[in-house]
Amino acid sequence: MNRKLIEFKENIKGKKVAVLGIGISHIPLIKYLYRLGVDITAFDKSDENKLKDVIDQFSGMNIKYSLGEDYLKNLKGFDIIFKTPGMRFDLPELEEARRNGSQVTSEMEVFFELCPAQIFAVTGSDGKTTTTTLIYKMLVEQGYNCWLGGNIGTPLLDRIDEINETDKVVLELSSFQLHTMKRSPHVAVVTNLAPNHLDVHKSMDEYVEAKKNIYLHQTGNDKLVINFDNDITRDFINDAKGKVVYFSRINKIDSGAKMKGNMLVYSDGKEEKEIINADDIVIPGVHNIENYLAAIAAVIDYVEIDTIRKVATTFKGVEHRIELVRELNGVKFYNDSIASSPSRTIAGLNSFKQKVILIAGGYDKKIPYDVMGEVLVNKVKCLVLIGQTAPKIEQALLKEIERTGKGKDIPIIHCDTLKEAVEKAYESSKSGDIIIMSPASASFDMFKNFEERGKQFKDIVNSL
Repeated sequence: MNRKLIEFKENIKGKKVAVLGIGISHIPLIKYLYRLGVDITAFDKSDENKLKDVIDQFSGMNIKYSLGEDYLKNLKGFDIIFKTPGMRFDLPELEEARRNGSQVTSEMEVFFELCPAQIFAVTGSDGKTTTTTLIYKMLVEQGYNCWLGGNIGTPLLDRIDEINETDKVVLELSSFQLHTMKRSPHVAVVTNLAPNHLDVHKSMDEYVEAKKNIYLHQTGNDKLVINFDNDITRDFINDAKGKVVYFSRINKIDSGAKMKGNMLVYSDGKEEKEIINADDIVIPGVHNIENYLAAIAAVIDYVEIDTIRKVATTFKGVEHRIELVRELNGVKFYNDSIASSPSRTIAGLNSFKQKVILIAGGYDKKIPYDVMGEVLVNKVKCLVLIGQTAPKIEQALLKEIERTGKGKDIPIIHCDTLKEAVEKAYESSKSGDIIIMSPASASFDMFKNFEERGKQFKDIVNSL
């Protein structure tokens, strides 16, 4: 019996609740709260016309709305406020609401309070979704009843009644979700950290501090898995509360998940176990070896080595992550829409042995792009640019050309739309070439999210 859930239902019934943002996670949240007898007002910056399809889902439910540019002006007199993850916690309207007695929380914070099952959670700048998916698949293959959610796209609070103590919950958590968290998972994984989301976070320090909440509230019985090869995450051991396990692809570590030659191995400091040869892993790229090492370190106490091997030799990857779309006249098209930062794109380009035609650019998150210069010179034969960050990516290439003298023959093509970019890239190709869309940027200047961008890319490629 989940006593915390019973108390939550009793306490929230009849309460006046505001839900800020009518997005993926909040649609099921609103429906769930309504079933519990809550007085709900839904807030969103979009107007009624844009939200018609969403509002239609609430037909017959007594939901009130505050919509449009000034939607937060009515944020007064609520008992509980559910904030959407991308919204800063210190907005003046939220600060005033707290002063007036409102409890400001989030779908994920409440889920952590109520979940009876063991939680595995993954955060980082790159590799979160693949590592989360690997952990989930390994646990499922081992026979556990598992739940996958969080930033990976599936909210779970409305399913809390179905989750049992013996289940396993696997979550991908963003810095936005973690920023105000007061609880941490039983097994926390930090894949790596690099500048990201500086359009929302006030500084890199704030971004890192938000990420730290994935482990700062752990106990001595919990586990923290961190990347020894990353300068930032390596030092997390200093304020870790639980057992720390490192993973490393390039450094020698006494214990943890590591490489020994071409073999992924795990050592507990006493015994070393061979897991799998890197050549047997289906999904390409050294960054995916790192994702596997992180996942192995997380699940090694819960699954058998044969289970890990079965997943590694059969799992073909997550959609929008170096996803082969089609081959046309000898030209291969890859969709890497998930690459919303320079480090992701660098990892994607380094997955290929040959130079590629790169389609890049998108929404500007106010992060530096100079770090891309070297990989652009060494791995790109033609650069096709779109979106707000196109000038920054071009400058990264030009600076590296000026510095090294290499890459002077790389064509740079500017386009207004993704369709034009795909067509220009294909016109520039010949049989044997690889064309990859790996934007190094967020999608919000042209698309709702990276999934929509990736699907449009695939539609355009498949229509060629």
